[in-house]
Amino acid sequence: MRCGRKRPGRRRRDEMASREATDTDMIGRIPDDLEGAQASNARNKPIESLRFGPFELDFNRYELRREGALVALEPRTFDLVALLARNRGRTVTRDEIFREVWPGRFVSDAALSSQIRSARKALGDDGTRQAVIATVHGRGFRLRNATVTLNPAPNTPIAPDHRENTAPCIAVLPCAAPGDDGRGAVIAGGLTEDLINALARNRWMRVVARNAAFALGRSGEPLDEVLHRLGADYAVTGSVRLAGDRVRVSIRLTEAPGLRCIWSDRFDRNLCDIFDLQDELSGLVAARIASQLGISEQKRAARLRPANLGAWELYQLGTAEFYRFTGEGNRRCQDLMRQSLARAPGFAEPYARLAYAMVLESVYFEGPTDGAHLDEALRLAERSVALDEQEANTLFALGRVQLARGEYGLAIDALETALDLNPCHALSHCGLGDSLVSDGRPEAAIPSFERALALSPHDPFRWAFMAYRSLAHMFLGDHAAAVHWARSATLVPNAHYWARAKLVSWLTHSGDIAMARANVPALMRTCPGFTRDFARSRLFFVRDPTHLEFFLDGLRRAGVP
Repeated sequence: MRCGRKRPGRRRRDEMASREATDTDMIGRIPDDLEGAQASNARNKPIESLRFGPFELDFNRYELRREGALVALEPRTFDLVALLARNRGRTVTRDEIFREVWPGRFVSDAALSSQIRSARKALGDDGTRQAVIATVHGRGFRLRNATVTLNPAPNTPIAPDHRENTAPCIAVLPCAAPGDDGRGAVIAGGLTEDLINALARNRWMRVVARNAAFALGRSGEPLDEVLHRLGADYAVTGSVRLAGDRVRVSIRLTEAPGLRCIWSDRFDRNLCDIFDLQDELSGLVAARIASQLGISEQKRAARLRPANLGAWELYQLGTAEFYRFTGEGNRRCQDLMRQSLARAPGFAEPYARLAYAMVLESVYFEGPTDGAHLDEALRLAERSVALDEQEANTLFALGRVQLARGEYGLAIDALETALDLNPCHALSHCGLGDSLVSDGRPEAAIPSFERALALSPHDPFRWAFMAYRSLAHMFLGDHAAAVHWARSATLVPNAHYWARAKLVSWLTHSGDIAMARANVPALMRTCPGFTRDFARSRLFFVRDPTHLEFFLDGLRRAGVP
C-alpha cells in the first residue's frame, strides 16, 4: 500500500525549511528568470513554496498541490517536478536530470521515463498531449511557460494544514538473514512481506509500498537517507537467524528524528511450517508496532505548541486522555476529539474514538445512560464507518456502542467484521470476547481474550482484557481462574475500579470472604461512594438479569453498601 502523502520524515521538514536559497540542492535554487528585488530578497531567505500555473510546490511539507488540493507524489517525482519548475521554459537535459535527481548514482533511461510519466500524471498531463511537460527529442524535457512565483518562508512557524491528518508513515525494510542457510533468506523475505501486509491493515498509518522499501532498503545507503527518500517517519528493521530447527527473529522500530529505537523484541520459535511461522510472527509484530507507534505519536503531539496542533495531533492528545481511564480524562478526550473533527470533518478515527468514549462515560463514569446519549454515540460510530468502512477501529467502535445499546447480535457482527479487516486488532478481539460473554457464550469468549493479550501484552487497555476474561471464567464456574484474572487486572497501573469490583465479587463467590472484604477499602479509595445501586445503574446493558444479580450479591456479601 502506497503512502497517501509522500513527504520526508518530520525531521527533514525543518531541515529543508532552513536551507538558504543559494544552496546547491536543486530544491533550494532560485528560478533563473526571477530578477530584481524579488530575487534579491529571496536569496537571503529559505524557500517556502514555488508556484507555477495552478500548482504549488511546498518545500516545508514536500508536497504538490493543485488549487489547494493535495496531489499524491513520490519524493523523487517531487524532485523532478521542482527541477523542471525552477527552469520553466528552458529545456532541462537528460544529463542534468540524472545529475540532480539521482546524484552520484547510475540509473537507466527507463527509470527516467517512469518518473516523467509519474510527473505528467500528477500534473494532469500525458505523453500524447504534453500540455505541461514537453519532450524535446534527443535533448530532455521542458515545463511549458507558466508564471513562476517564489515565496520566501516567513519568520514565524507555518501552521499545519488542518484539512487533512498527518498520520505517520512507516517503512518496513528487508529483514536480514545472516549466514549461508538459504532457509533464513526465505523466511526473512516472507516475513517482511507479511509484515507490510499486516501493518497496512491499520489504515490510520501509512505504509511504504514493498517495491520502494525493498529497493532503497537494499541500496546500502544510511538509514536516515533511506527514510528521507521514502518520506517515512519510522523504520521497521530486523533479522532472522537459524540454528537447527530453531529460529530467532529480532525486530526493531526506529523513529526517524535521531534514529532512536523506540521498541524492539525477540521471538524464538521452533521451525515447523514456514507459512504458519510467518503468519504468527507478522501478526504479533504488527500489533505491537501499532501499539508502540500510537504511544510515540501521542508523545510527539504532547511536545507541540497549541498553535501547531492539527487534526491528527488533537486526535492523539485525546487518545492519551482516553487511556487515563478517569472521568476527567474521558471528558477531555471527548473535547479534543470534537476539536479534531472541527478541523477535519472527514477524518474517521475521531468519530470512532468519541463514540467509544461516550459509551465508557456511561458505563465506567457518571455520564448519562439515557437513550439520547447512546443514540448520539451510535450516530458518531456509524459516521466513522461511513467515512472508512475498511478500518477496524471504526467497526470496533460501532460494535461497542451496539453492545451498550443491547444489540448483541449486531455488536458481534461488527466486531467479527473488524477482525476480518484486521486480524491483529487486539481491541476487537477483546470486544468480541466481551460481547460473547454478554450473549451467554463465555466458553467461546476465552480464545478472544487470549488472542488480545498475545497480540498486545502491554496494551493500555490490557486491564480490561483481563477483567472481562475473569467474567467469562466466573460464568463457567472456574472461580480460581476468575480470581486470578481479576487480580491481574487490578495490578495494571491505569486499571479502572471495575476491575477491583470484580475481584471483590469473585473472591466472595470463591469462598474467600475475608480476602473479599479486605479489598473493599481499596475499591472505595479508587471510587469514593461506590455502591451496589451505582453498579446496577452502570451495568444497564447486561443481557441476563441473573448475571447482574450474581455480581451484585458478591459485592453485598463482601460488605459493599
